[in-house]
Amino acid sequence: MKVTPLKISGVKLIEPNVFEDERGSFFESFNLKRFNELVDPNINFVQDNQSRSEEGVLRGLHCQRYPYAQGKLVRVLLGEIFDVAVDLRKESKTFGHWLGLALSEENKKQLWVPEGFAHGFLVTSEEAVVSYKVTNYYNKDNELAINYNDEELAIDWPDTKTKQLSQKDSLGLSLENFRDL
Repeated sequence: MKVTPLKISGVKLIEPNVFEDERGSFFESFNLKRFNELVDPNINFVQDNQSRSEEGVLRGLHCQRYPYAQGKLVRVLLGEIFDVAVDLRKESKTFGHWLGLALSEENKKQLWVPEGFAHGFLVTSEEAVVSYKVTNYYNKDNELAINYNDEELAIDWPDTKTKQLSQKDSLGLSLENFRDL
């Protein structure tokens, strides 16, 4: 497994070792011991989530307030997404900064998004199945959505046919309103 720190502290790109031959391929998608050695020794995943979405579906930007914040390890089982992490740690030098990258079944890359970040993705293939491990249980009363199209964030989303959002996501907070919480 190769772990690469990205431009925002704490966020990491994880690339598994893939073994291919005439029969197909094999890779270890997760190993807690290696993850703790290479990413964070204090991580304990409590739940696995999976979603299926069609092209143009945008999920996010989601986060949960402390003490229910979630770290997420995201990967794509089918298709491709543009995956985004937004730093919402108010004490961070990179508060309000975002990064985005393509995750796909082809590249097998995974994104580690630590607690204190909003996370979302846009499906850029005909269909995508996304799987992610989380470090805390979902708590509806502490969930927030940040506006995916907030002018201050200025996320450079890829062009798709349309962007389909849930009602909850379409009512997301601006970064300015989040700052005031």
